Amino acid sequence: MKKVFPILILLFLVSEGSAQYYLRGQIKDNRGRKLEGVTIQVKSKGLIPYYSGKDGDFGISLSKSEDSIFLSLAGYETTGFLVHSSIFQQIILEMLPSTARLYQKNLASVITDLKPAESIYYGGMGESYSGLIENGFIKTNQYPQTGFSLNIDKAAYSNIRRFLSNEMNVPSDAVRTEEMLNYFSFDYPNNNTDSLFRLESVITDCPWNPNNKLLLTKVFAPRINLDNIPPSNLVFLIDVSGSMDHPNRLPLLQSAFKILTANLRNIDTISIVTYGGNVSIALYPTSGAEKKTINAVIDSLSANGDTPGENAIKVAYQLAKGSFIKGGNNRVILATDGDFNVGQRTEKELEDLIVSYKELGISLTCLGVGMGNYKDSKLETLSKKGNGNFSYIDQVAEAEKILFREFTTTLFSVAKNTILNIAFNKEAVSAYRLIGFDNKRDAISDSSATLLGGEIGSGHVSIALFEIESSNTIAADEIARIQLTYESTLNHTAKELSMQLSNNHIPLHLLDSAGRRTISIAALAGLLRKSKFMKTFTYNDLLNLATNSCNPLNTLQNELLLLIQKADKIYNPSKRKKPRKT
Repeated sequence: MKKVFPILILLFLVSEGSAQYYLRGQIKDNRGRKLEGVTIQVKSKGLIPYYSGKDGDFGISLSKSEDSIFLSLAGYETTGFLVHSSIFQQIILEMLPSTARLYQKNLASVITDLKPAESIYYGGMGESYSGLIENGFIKTNQYPQTGFSLNIDKAAYSNIRRFLSNEMNVPSDAVRTEEMLNYFSFDYPNNNTDSLFRLESVITDCPWNPNNKLLLTKVFAPRINLDNIPPSNLVFLIDVSGSMDHPNRLPLLQSAFKILTANLRNIDTISIVTYGGNVSIALYPTSGAEKKTINAVIDSLSANGDTPGENAIKVAYQLAKGSFIKGGNNRVILATDGDFNVGQRTEKELEDLIVSYKELGISLTCLGVGMGNYKDSKLETLSKKGNGNFSYIDQVAEAEKILFREFTTTLFSVAKNTILNIAFNKEAVSAYRLIGFDNKRDAISDSSATLLGGEIGSGHVSIALFEIESSNTIAADEIARIQLTYESTLNHTAKELSMQLSNNHIPLHLLDSAGRRTISIAALAGLLRKSKFMKTFTYNDLLNLATNSCNPLNTLQNELLLLIQKADKIYNPSKRKKPRKT
C-alpha cells in the first residue's frame, strides 16, 4: 500500500500538468464597440498570435489555469495582464487620443488653402491622404472649356464604408467623388461591344440647389469577353511585413489573390514577389493552368519584418519585364497597406521608378488594405503614375467584386491616356463646377493639354457630373460639346470622339433609378466633405432621394442606404439613441 500511494501522487501530478484549460473572453473599446482583429499573444505560447473574432470574442486553449496575455491593435493602447481560465474576460482597450478624436464631431474640416500635391496625416491612426481642393464654380465666358482624366479607381467608396461601419468620422480628403461613382458604374448596363467608346448625357434638376441644373455624362467603354482578351503577364507583389499581421490585411489579400487565380487561363503567366524583412521571389513565372501550385504559394505566406518597398517593386518589374508578352496585358499588382518604411520613402522617387516601367508597357494596379498606417496617398499616386488603377479591399466580398465579377474591367485595359474635354456654350451656361476630380483641377483654360490621361478597363462606364448655372439668355439647343481622346490598347491607335450635348432636360423624379442613385452618391460625398455648396441639403434629404432610387433587395444598393443612415448618426449625434433611464 505504501508503494501504491506515491504512484497515485505521480499520476495526479502528471494528469494535472497535462490538463487543458480554455481561456474565453470578449474585447471592446471604451465606447463599447466590439473589436475584431485584436492581436492576442499568450506568454506560454511564445510568438504565436491569436485574434479576436467578429464580435470581439476569443477562445484559447491553455496548458495551465493561469497565464499572461498581451493585446495590441492599431490606434489603441497596447496592454498586458495576468488572466485565469476560470474567469470570462471582459477586456476594454483604450483608444489613443488621436484615435478618439476621429469619433468626435467636426474632426475632419474642409481645408481650403492646401496644395493638391500635399498629403494629410491622421495622428495615431497613421493614415495619409492626398489633400484636395473642392472645385468651385467657373465662369463660362472666361473659361468655357475644362478637361480631366478618366480612370476606373474605386478605392474611396470601400474605404469610406470601412470608416462608417466602424462609426468613425471620414477624413474629408478620403472622399473622392469620382471613385465613389466608379464603384457603382455597373448600375448602367453596358452592351457596347464595338471597338469605340459611346457617349450619353442628360440634364436634370439639382436636389441641393433648385436654381441650378445637373449635367450627367456617361462614357461607355468597349466590353471585351474574357475569352477574347490577350494573354496576361501578372506579377503579384505582396506585402508580408509585420504591419500586415492582422486578419484584415494579409489573410484578406490571400483570399483576394486566390479569387483572382480562379479566373486565370492557360495562356496567362503568374509570378509572385513578397517583401517583409527581405525581398523574395515566392513563385517564378508559372502558367495560369497551375492553379494548385499558385494557391499553395499564396497559402504559405506569413507576415514578418519591415517593408523594403523600393527593392520589392524593382524585383517585381524585372520579373514582369523578363516575361513580357508583346501585345499582352503586362501588369504588376501591388497589394499592401502602403507603409513603405525602408528604401525610397518619398512619393516622388517612387513615381519616377514607376513611370520608367510604364513607358515599357508595364502597368500597375494597387490593392490597399488595413486600418491604421494605411497610406492611401501613396497608393493613389503610384497607381496613377503607373497608368493603372487603385482599389481598397475591406472584406472578402469586395475582393470577389473587384477580382472576379469585374475581372476584365480591373485588369484588362481597353484604353489609356484617356481624357474628357467639355466646352460649355456660354449662351446656355453662365457658370459650372465639376463634381469630383478635385485633384485634377487646373484654373487655366484648356488645361487638358497637360493632363495625364487615365486607364479605362473593359466594359467600364465613366461618370462625370457637373452642377451648372443657366444663362439669362434664351435657352440654346446645345448646352456643351464633349470630346473624348484616348489611345486604344485594342489596335494601338490614337482615337478622338466628340458629341454635341443637347439641352434635353428630364425632371429628377422622372430620371431613371441609376441616374438618381448616381446623384445620391455625389450628394453623400458632398455631405461627408462638408461641401460649402450643400449647406441647406441634409442627410434626411439624401436618404429620401436615395431610398427612391435604391432596390433594397440589391446588396450594394441596400448597403448604400445603411451607410447614409450611419453617416447621419455619426455627423448628427443628437439622432443617436439615448440610453433609457433606470
